[in-house]
Amino acid sequence: MIHHLHRDEEILSAYPIMRQLRTHLEEEEYKALVREAMEVDRYHLVAYSMNGAIVSVVGFKPMTTLYYGRFVWVCDLVTDEMHRSKGLGEILLSYVEDWARQHAFTSVALSSGLSRHGAHDFYEEQMGYDRVSYVFKRVFN
Repeated sequence: MIHHLHRDEEILSAYPIMRQLRTHLEEEEYKALVREAMEVDRYHLVAYSMNGAIVSVVGFKPMTTLYYGRFVWVCDLVTDEMHRSKGLGEILLSYVEDWARQHAFTSVALSSGLSRHGAHDFYEEQMGYDRVSYVFKRVFN
């Protein structure tokens, strides 16, 4: 079952899964960032549940840039390690693609860590995504 997470308790219920991807985030910081992203950036947090337990999560937001035009950016996509390779990532990413089409967005884009070769194979080979750029980051101390 796919469902949007809005309330604090729903957002927190996805934390154990999201923590498998965003290992640097403690629970309260995670909740605060999700809340801010929802309020400021139109971030959507969507979960896939089995037997009442969340097993996969996707976070995405609609965006407009000169490079991509109107598109949806996938910020987070993670499936519980005990449930990987069962098609759940495909289900949620397909959900995001359908959401984007229904809301008149022209594409879906995401970034993936350099060392996540399995994820790259999934995006390119299974989902048909093209590798179009590198993402660069500078942290301020």
